Amino acid sequence: MTETGSLTPEILVARLGDSLVEKGLISPADLEKALQVQQAHTQKGQTPLLGKILIDMKLIDQPALDQVVTEQILQLRTALQEKNNQLEEANNFLELRVQERTAELQNALTKLAELSQLKSNFVANISHELRTPLTHIRGYLELLSSGDLGTVNNEQYRSLMTMQRSTDRLEKLIEDLIMFSMAEHGTINLHVKTVNINQLCKDLVEAFQQLANEHHHTLTFESNHNSANLQADREKMQWVIQQLIENAIKFTPDGGTIQVKTEKENEFIAVRVSDNGIGMPQERIDEIFEPFHQLDGSSTRKYGGTGLGLALVKKIIEAHGSMIRVTSQPGRGSTFEFLLRTAD
Repeated sequence: MTETGSLTPEILVARLGDSLVEKGLISPADLEKALQVQQAHTQKGQTPLLGKILIDMKLIDQPALDQVVTEQILQLRTALQEKNNQLEEANNFLELRVQERTAELQNALTKLAELSQLKSNFVANISHELRTPLTHIRGYLELLSSGDLGTVNNEQYRSLMTMQRSTDRLEKLIEDLIMFSMAEHGTINLHVKTVNINQLCKDLVEAFQQLANEHHHTLTFESNHNSANLQADREKMQWVIQQLIENAIKFTPDGGTIQVKTEKENEFIAVRVSDNGIGMPQERIDEIFEPFHQLDGSSTRKYGGTGLGLALVKKIIEAHGSMIRVTSQPGRGSTFEFLLRTAD
């Protein structure tokens, strides 16, 4: 801005003095004198433009100054247009890359969904196919052990009982696979009715006492209330608590303590299964609910299983409108807990 407050194109041009010297319109000495004059005015609180000072000093006329300023502005406009073109090209390139990456990710997600569906179908089909030969095996084992196909001695009977237990375990694994395949398809059908959760837990603790004794565990049930009715699918809730007790026994070294506890919290009942077993790091807890996943995935792992149990536990609890919570510390044990609304 000039001393009179009017606007001039010169304010848009940087390094005007250098341009004038480069074009031979003024000498370096002329520029130095003009800059000294400008500095002197600045110290007095005035801000004259360099072009005006050069004109006042008769070092250049107005048309020559205007020509240089115009050329500089045109160069600036050209440079600006080039930059805008470059930015537009860069934006177009980035937009194209984003579209390509989005398409690639979408394609990957589609393939992943297809693979997941194939896996679920395979699990469902193979599980149902395994049922038929297993039924035949179980039937003949029962005929043999009952003596209907001939007399068996004590050693043969013990062998048949071992085979029977293995058959029971295989049947359980197949049922877990079938339930998992149904859960993957979003078809966990709940037959909800009033369930006495205390009685259910007591029955399960009693059922697992022999297995707990084999490992020298102390397995107990405790409750802080008598009224323990809730709305749930009894069969699936029994399966959930059974799975949690089995895991507690499996992952607790011999001589451990396992507690099943129910506790009333306002209109909810909390069900907890705690142990003082091997535990796990807090940051790895989410992994235990991943299907077919075990924290120890090595070929030499100590604990067996398909890795489906807790994945199904989570799905069944969520189907009941709740969620399962886990607290654990390595070497100090774990607690699995979920809340269900009372029916009282």
